Amino acid sequence: MTDYPGEHPEPPPNLAQRSPFIFELNVGATLFRLHDRHRHPIFFGTTGSNRFDSPDASFGALYLGMDEHCAFIETFGSPTGIVAVSGAMLAERHLAEITILQPMRLIDLSSSGGLARLGADARLLSGSHSIAQRWSAALRSHPVHPHGILYPARHDLARNACVIFECPSTVFRIVSKVSLMSAQNKGLLSAILNDYGFGLA
Repeated sequence: MTDYPGEHPEPPPNLAQRSPFIFELNVGATLFRLHDRHRHPIFFGTTGSNRFDSPDASFGALYLGMDEHCAFIETFGSPTGIVAVSGAMLAERHLAEITILQPMRLIDLSSSGGLARLGADARLLSGSHSIAQRWSAALRSHPVHPHGILYPARHDLARNACVIFECPSTVFRIVSKVSLMSAQNKGLLSAILNDYGFGLA
């Protein structure tokens, strides 16, 4: 007997006729990303290794946290069960603060009813990447012309992350990029580690 509920369904045939909730990112909105310090923070990946990547590498995807805590736990919360992070690991990444320079519309999967309106459920956020990627491509083609998707962070459902579909890098301004190990981030790092019960190795 097949375990219920099993894999998440494919995008429904009438997805284009459904009305998603929209989250507006206004000019000046600030997002965050922990990135390899040797690379630019704006990177639209096409590897297919992340949840809402293109299923066929036809577009890139940029993943951002709506706050610093989200950026941290989405980076260091996998694999689950790990409750420590080393100073060396933190030093290899910079926390980029990124400002939006033009309005963006995100399909909102985080609000009450946001998934159900589209014929989806929470498995879309935690199940198979291949199915989620086909949903990503279908949502990108939705008539509301979204710039991306807002969704609950996998490792902290109380916080939101977003994926931005490939667009000109001039849409973003990098306000700062510095390690969480820097003196200016001492208080922030302490708060993050305390919230998630992480030790600093």
